[in-house]
Amino acid sequence: MLITTPVGSREAVTAARWPVPEERRTVTVLFADIVGSTGLVERLDPEDVRALQQAYFGTVAAVLRRWHGVVEKYVGDAVMALFGAHGSDGFDAYRGVRAGLEIQAALDRRLPAGTRLRIRVGVATGEVLVDLAGTRDGGHGAASGAVITTAARLQEYAPPGGVVVCAATRRAVAGLVEQRPLAGMAVAGKAQPLDVWRVTGVARHRPARHHGPLVGRRRELATAGEEIARAVRDRRPRWISLVGPAGSGRSRMLHELVQAVSTVDGAPVRWCVAHCPPFPDGELAPLADMVRAAAGVRGTHPPETVRRRLAAALDGLLPPARRGAAAHALAEFLAAPRDAGAAARGAEVWREALLGLAAAQPVVVAVDDLDRAAPALNRFLHRLFAAASERGLPLAVVATHGPGWADLLPGAAGRRRRVPLPALGTVDTGRLLRHLLDRAGRPAARAAALLPLVGGSPAAAAAYAATPDADGEPGGVPEPVRRLVDARLDRLDGERRAVLMAAAARGAEVPAATVDRMLGWPAGRAEPALRALVDAGLLRRTAAGGYAVAEPAVARVAVHRLPRAVRAEFTRRLGDAGTAAAIRPAGVVTDDAGDRAACPAGVGRRSGGGARPAPVPAATGRTPGVSSPVGAAAGRTNAGAGRPVGLSGGAPAGRARATARTGGNRAGRAARGRLGLFPGLADALPGGPAALSAGQVRPAAPPVGQVGPAAVPVSQVGQVGGRPPTVGPPRTPHGGRARLDATSAPARPRRAAASVGAAA
Repeated sequence: MLITTPVGSREAVTAARWPVPEERRTVTVLFADIVGSTGLVERLDPEDVRALQQAYFGTVAAVLRRWHGVVEKYVGDAVMALFGAHGSDGFDAYRGVRAGLEIQAALDRRLPAGTRLRIRVGVATGEVLVDLAGTRDGGHGAASGAVITTAARLQEYAPPGGVVVCAATRRAVAGLVEQRPLAGMAVAGKAQPLDVWRVTGVARHRPARHHGPLVGRRRELATAGEEIARAVRDRRPRWISLVGPAGSGRSRMLHELVQAVSTVDGAPVRWCVAHCPPFPDGELAPLADMVRAAAGVRGTHPPETVRRRLAAALDGLLPPARRGAAAHALAEFLAAPRDAGAAARGAEVWREALLGLAAAQPVVVAVDDLDRAAPALNRFLHRLFAAASERGLPLAVVATHGPGWADLLPGAAGRRRRVPLPALGTVDTGRLLRHLLDRAGRPAARAAALLPLVGGSPAAAAAYAATPDADGEPGGVPEPVRRLVDARLDRLDGERRAVLMAAAARGAEVPAATVDRMLGWPAGRAEPALRALVDAGLLRRTAAGGYAVAEPAVARVAVHRLPRAVRAEFTRRLGDAGTAAAIRPAGVVTDDAGDRAACPAGVGRRSGGGARPAPVPAATGRTPGVSSPVGAAAGRTNAGAGRPVGLSGGAPAGRARATARTGGNRAGRAARGRLGLFPGLADALPGGPAALSAGQVRPAAPPVGQVGPAAVPVSQVGQVGGRPPTVGPPRTPHGGRARLDATSAPARPRRAAASVGAAA
């Protein structure tokens, strides 16, 4: 039976909570339950049961809060939590898995003496409909979707004390945790068993394997290498920042830099590299990994071996009288990186060791993803840089981070260099795509179709090349790219996110006044948000003075996150305003020969970076909870100018005829053929259920090669943060609230008159 939760009326979509009251989101769901709770309760006194329950629920809630999870409901002894329901940081699945691993250890510490509980944890990742206002602890009804049932079944399948995950969660946490496969799990209603993995612990960082040539970064590589050489030759430390958005290839650039700068003027360069994982175990844990790599220490080595290798690594770097105590301090640091005292002492020793090493040979200290690190690691680098500057040592610091992360480095005027990693150009992106497709065993000819979807991002190129059928993914976007886009959208406040979603739903170009009408705002309110989104790189200005989503992947994800009722409401509002609306899936273009001829790569780009959209007319009526009908067919041409309805420059409404001919323009046929990408719009557009009942054939979903406007890479703006949710007492659903029934028959739509006119 599908597990869901009570929700309010769908009329709330257009109530005071607008904009964005609900969203379709990819979340991670955690279910935790006590093993053998019935027998345990039977043996205990009621007062002892109450104390046990309070310790259990309080401990679980505290762990979930630490990992920014939201307790959605308590079901008996089971706890259900959501990760990424209100805001995603791109690591929702990882946080859910880490919370599951930590719950058992925390219970062993917090439960009453003599009491031991074993729990099972299931973690699943998938798409749900989220009530954003309800995403709080005890917010019953916050999410509805089949992934909730999957998480509950995984919990039942897990061994006592174990954490099991589904295939989607496994892919999201690959390389971050240790996993081993279990036997397939049979689920009622599913023809095939589900693939299941058990998580056994957190994985140690392993250097990524980079295959193939470096594409399009030779200039940046040469610039960074020259800065390091200047630090060595001048014996004046320099700070080099490799700056780019997530997915721009920062880690690959650092890897290539290590290989390229192995010597300077014949002198060997010693590289000490640390990588910052998401949510490290301890503020200086990446530094501990650097020490392990430098000394050749592994986690499996006994304490005697660790101390011996540390002492050997310090030989010649510190005075003999200090070497024993220094090795002991480093050993304590490696054994307990979370201990603040041990970490501080170990960091001090390692800083002196690096300075001693730089006195003997050139040294480069590199930190990957420094914007993930705690402030303590940044302070360590600043003090190291300052001390090396005072002593005149040949030392360089290399850091990779996002463009929105500011690192204030006092006293380094003229010795700091930011090396930006912009989006790859069209030629380089095509080369990279062909290489990745060839390695994946797919036709290299697909590169032309994927080129505009990638937007110059190496990570997006790898994701699309490895995904044979991206149209089968939510929004037609591969999982890794969707996680990056989700995190980027969720860094926006509610108003800007609503404006972006409205612009994406409207089409390739939208004036500010149209956004105001779609959101029901007074004239002029959307303009500041639109300008801010342009500054953030999410929107771009068009030649006609309107706005368009800058990246096809962002447009697709933004539109897909809108529920069907919200998209129908957009259509109704534009219809009431007399505007021929284009509420359609984003990121598609017309099949126009002129477009193909304009771009040698076959991408179909136009001057100004956008492709002419396939129009979709407006609706004048709406049935709450279902898509509304529209009164004009897509693909009708403007009688006065010969342009598709919905584009600027069209004739007034009275000069065009709304027809239902199948011989409309090619753009209209393309629009009807793409409805499969967002099936929620099928009821509202020509070729929907009404047309099917008249004997028409529903068109198939488009191939991934149908693309949209010119793209720029996904970017990060600042760090992901936010106040942890407040934990409250267990709550029960209100019996009087309505339950969402996905099988309810929609109300009969009203017939709407055609409304044809020039786009606002």
